Amino acid sequence: MPEKTEKTGREKPGTETAAATEDRPRRRQARGERRIAQLLEAAATVFSTTGYTAASTNAIAREAGVSPGTLYQFFPNKEAIAIELGGRLMHEMRQSYDEVLTPIDPAATPIEEVIAGAVDRFIEFNCRHPAFFALMHGPDIPGRIAEEHDALHRTLTTRVETILTPFVPDAPAPAVTRTAQMCVGIYKAGLELVLAHEGAEREAYVQELKDALLRYLRPLVGDVVK
Repeated sequence: MPEKTEKTGREKPGTETAAATEDRPRRRQARGERRIAQLLEAAATVFSTTGYTAASTNAIAREAGVSPGTLYQFFPNKEAIAIELGGRLMHEMRQSYDEVLTPIDPAATPIEEVIAGAVDRFIEFNCRHPAFFALMHGPDIPGRIAEEHDALHRTLTTRVETILTPFVPDAPAPAVTRTAQMCVGIYKAGLELVLAHEGAEREAYVQELKDALLRYLRPLVGDVVK
């Protein structure tokens, strides 16, 4: 029980309950997490607008509406911000892989539906997070992000192989791997074009990307898609 004065029954100055003492670190932690989220959101805007190379901590702080000193309380430099933001975005992308790129029965789901579902999901993610493309495809992204992105790319290719295998049951494994890598390459090339346009023109490029993948895969999967 907190100590109280004899006359007023109020707590003496400087005294507080144990619960209040324990609650202070939690409040500070929550404020810190909100500030980090604010800084990462600002960094995403700056990276997607100017690119990673031209971005600066001052620009990120300005976008967040805080002083550079406040930013440095949470991140020592631009690279640390990019690594934290990139890690969070890649985690979300992996979740998309888990939800979209799952084994499929080719007799129940046509290949064009598989293509449309995957392309729509990944295009939506990249349009919602333009900083992802800016960070993952920049010329001088931090080494740690490059390594994690390479691992993400390998995961994507493996998942595409898993989806393609039931459609080409007689194809040797190396051929399926090459086909999966070509699909990923076509998607990445089309993604750059999609993100370079907006509105109806963007939708047209999304459809072109789907058509390109379907035209590439249709001769390979044979009668399964007919």
